[in-house]
Amino acid sequence: MSVFRLGERTFGPGEYAVMAVVNRTPDSFYDKGRTYGFDAALEAVGRAVADGADIVDIGGVKAGPGDDVDAKEEIRRVADLVAAVRERHPGLLVSVDTWRAEVGEVVAAAGAHLLNDTWGGVDPRLAEVAARYGAGLVCAHAGRARPRTRPHRVAYDDVVADVVAYTVDLAERAAAAGVARESILIDPAHDFGKNTFHSLEVSRRLVEMSATGWPVLVAVSNKDFVGESLGGLPVEQRHAGTIATLAVSALQGARVFRVHDAGSARRALAETARLL
Repeated sequence: MSVFRLGERTFGPGEYAVMAVVNRTPDSFYDKGRTYGFDAALEAVGRAVADGADIVDIGGVKAGPGDDVDAKEEIRRVADLVAAVRERHPGLLVSVDTWRAEVGEVVAAAGAHLLNDTWGGVDPRLAEVAARYGAGLVCAHAGRARPRTRPHRVAYDDVVADVVAYTVDLAERAAAAGVARESILIDPAHDFGKNTFHSLEVSRRLVEMSATGWPVLVAVSNKDFVGESLGGLPVEQRHAGTIATLAVSALQGARVFRVHDAGSARRALAETARLL
């Protein structure tokens, strides 16, 4: 199991990193805009730190379809927050969820340690930005979908084989662009370019991603596949399914866990570690 590094932090074999989500969006599927305001977002970061988060992932654009948000508006939402979080919480690692190189440039200059590209390399310049600023990069599999689109009749011969091949290729390309190998994460991106059956298959066979040697990030918190696989549960009833999926992922070698509830994730992962 490989070591991975972000900023001044090093995570060795068997160490889990909890990544707390803070969305500066008015239309998040989870919090419905509760952390859209600057002060509300900064307070949410503080709560995540108190709950044991190692990383905070700041997003300025809703993942799903919705109102158009251009790069200028995305930067307005996230850049000042990155700078404020770095000042208030100097020991916290800061990630920004973006697929745009121009946004990555600004937030990396503001102090972001990680660029979380959930849309799978649609802008290859983002890796160049990460390399230039010494930031890490998340290489995800979104089924080659365009940003902010939902899967429609998507099909794979073997979804896990596709996920592994695609993310490893992105990771190697990022390394070739100059991103430090120990600062690159791969992410199956549950529900991105995948239906529920695909996301469940990835969860069952996540060990195949871990076996590549690249550190694996999973972002399963309260997602649609969790709710649908449990009989169509709404977002507010998906917590137990989320925790179960985190544990299964940890047992298969996942290292970073992107979640809405950092405290519960930290406790669940600590218990999982005791079982190993």
